[in-house]
Amino acid sequence: MSFIPVDQLRSSSSDSSTAISSSRRLPPWFKVQAKTGPDYLDIKQTMDQLKLHTICEEARCPNRWECWNARTATFLILGDICTRRCHYCSVETGRPLAIDHAEPRRVAEAVLALGLRHAVITSVNRDELGDGGAAIFAETIRQTRQLSPNCTIEVLIPDFEGNEEALATVCAEKPEILNHNIETVRRLFPAIRPQGKYQRSIELLGRAKQLGMRTKSGLILGMGETIDEAREVMRDLRSVGCDMITIGQYLQPTREHLPVARFYDPSEFAMLKEEGMSLGFIHVESGPLVRSSYHAEQQVG
Repeated sequence: MSFIPVDQLRSSSSDSSTAISSSRRLPPWFKVQAKTGPDYLDIKQTMDQLKLHTICEEARCPNRWECWNARTATFLILGDICTRRCHYCSVETGRPLAIDHAEPRRVAEAVLALGLRHAVITSVNRDELGDGGAAIFAETIRQTRQLSPNCTIEVLIPDFEGNEEALATVCAEKPEILNHNIETVRRLFPAIRPQGKYQRSIELLGRAKQLGMRTKSGLILGMGETIDEAREVMRDLRSVGCDMITIGQYLQPTREHLPVARFYDPSEFAMLKEEGMSLGFIHVESGPLVRSSYHAEQQVG
C-alpha cells in the first residue's frame, strides 16, 4: 500500500502535455491511497472485456482506487467523446462515434458480473442527438433492472439542452437518484461552461423534482469563485428542492485546462457541509477529493 500525491498520479501519463502545471504546488492533504487489490482488478478487467468506459478513468478521478476496491464504479455511456468543451474537464472533445445500441446490455452484464448493489451511470454530452442520448439512458436503466433487480441506480445526466421530453424519458424509468452537476457558480458559467446555461441546469433539477426524482448536484471549487458565490449556488439548488450536493476541489487535468485559482482548506469544506445541512440538504459530501459519485452508495437512503 502506498500514498501518492495526486499531481504525481496525473503526471505519470506518457503524454507530457497531461502533466499538471508545476506553477502551483498541491497542499499536503492531496494524497491518495493507490492500491490495486482484487476488487480493483476485477472491475478493470470486466470493463475492458465488455468494452465499457468509466468516468473514473476518463476524468482521471483521484478516488478510483478507493472506489474500485469497494466495488463501486461510474459507467460512462454514449461513448467517450464529448460534443462540448468545458474548460475544467479532461474528457475528450470532438465528433462522437455512432451510437452503440448494444452498450446498455453490456452495462447491465457488468453490473451483474460485478455484483454491484448500486450502479452510477453517466454520459458525455451528445448534443448532435435529438434527445441528447436520453433513450440510451432509459434503456440502460431497463436492462440493468432486468438483470439486477435489487441494484439501485443513480444517473448523472447532461442538461439535454433543456429538452423536457428527454428528461421525462429518463425520469420515467425511476432511477433512485437523478444527478445533474451544476459544477460552477452563476458568474463563471459562461466562461467555464460556454455551451451550458446556469439557469437551465437549475430548472432541469427543479423539473426532475416535480417528476418525483430524488435529486442531486455537484459543485467544483477553485476555479475563480468566491465562497459566498458557492453559498449562492447551494441556495439556488435548495430553491428547486435539490436533495443532495457534492462539493470538491478543482484539479487542473492538463496544462491546457483552466488553472487552479486557489486551493480550499479542508476546514472550509467542512464549513460548507455544515451550512449545506442547515439549508436542508439531506446529504452533503464535501471535501478536497470529493467527486460527484464519491460514496454514492451511501446516499440512496
